[in-house]
Amino acid sequence: MIPIFIMNGILVVIAILLVVAEKFLVTYGECKITINKEKILTVSGGENLLSYFGQNKIFIPSACGGKATCGYCKVEVLSGGGHILPTEEVFIPRKDRLKGVRLACQVKVKNDIDVLISSDLLEAQEFKVTVSQIKDLTSDIKLVYLRLDEPSSLKFKPGQYVQFKIPETDELRAYSIASPPSSENAIELVVRLVPGGICSTYIHEVLDINDTITITGPFGDFYLREDSGRNIVCIGGGCGMAPIRSILLHLKEKGIPRKTMYFFGARSKKDLFFTEELFALEREYPNFKYIPALSEPKPHDNWDGETGLITQVVERLVHDGPNTEAYLCGPPPMIDASIKVLTKKGVHEIHIYYDKF
Repeated sequence: MIPIFIMNGILVVIAILLVVAEKFLVTYGECKITINKEKILTVSGGENLLSYFGQNKIFIPSACGGKATCGYCKVEVLSGGGHILPTEEVFIPRKDRLKGVRLACQVKVKNDIDVLISSDLLEAQEFKVTVSQIKDLTSDIKLVYLRLDEPSSLKFKPGQYVQFKIPETDELRAYSIASPPSSENAIELVVRLVPGGICSTYIHEVLDINDTITITGPFGDFYLREDSGRNIVCIGGGCGMAPIRSILLHLKEKGIPRKTMYFFGARSKKDLFFTEELFALEREYPNFKYIPALSEPKPHDNWDGETGLITQVVERLVHDGPNTEAYLCGPPPMIDASIKVLTKKGVHEIHIYYDKF
């Protein structure tokens, strides 16, 4: 009887040998990747779609570097992609699977393949940027100023994000742009230090003034719908501040006369930031109301503002639901709870836009 640990070791070795054999012994020959029925990439098969896109300067977002843990690199595969893998199913709802939505990092090119990619993604570019300034916003959140060098301007919609690449690695992380689109030659990022987070640790502990970095973008379908006349409710927490700040500054700069409320949730006063800026914006922009709320105010905070969970505050103060659209940014539990409160208030779910951090 072979001991179980030896059997497991043998199985691991066999699995490794199979992977190596497929990589070096199995050849798929020349394959064509047809994008949106017009652009054709001719490649030597064997790698995944995401890899080929990157080689051809097509920047599909992927915060995990192709490890199937972020779910960002979604494309629609029309033919040639094979069956969906278990690693993809958790990120793709059934209705999207029926349309052929796949994770590009999990689709191996073994033959000719047809895909559809959003036109917005095809417009994403790679940018060389220089760090011009770094500021502490809280004990674990930094504001990073990036000057655009090449190309020297970035056009984006308020609420979208870029991907930050750690130098000399394949590690990418998504960060929302905190500045308004009017600042085309520079952007600002808000970065919280995540324990064990490779990119946030690099930004907090290694990144310095005058460092040159590569970013790609812009990405994301979370952005201000400017063709709407509905009232706006924004709800954020932590680094969810970033895209909402971009939206608010844009509204003010453009003089868009839509009634806007921003609910920002934090534990205690030390977790608030951009407070003076937002109250100044409230004074300058009559349509805007800033409502910070503390869930666990400390005695020394001397807090006389709203308290409780941010969703409780929203429930108390939002009234005109049917004529409202909402922009939500923060941790998934906060987003899910906010959607429940807003729909209960009469906000149509189709008019609720969110980005889960």
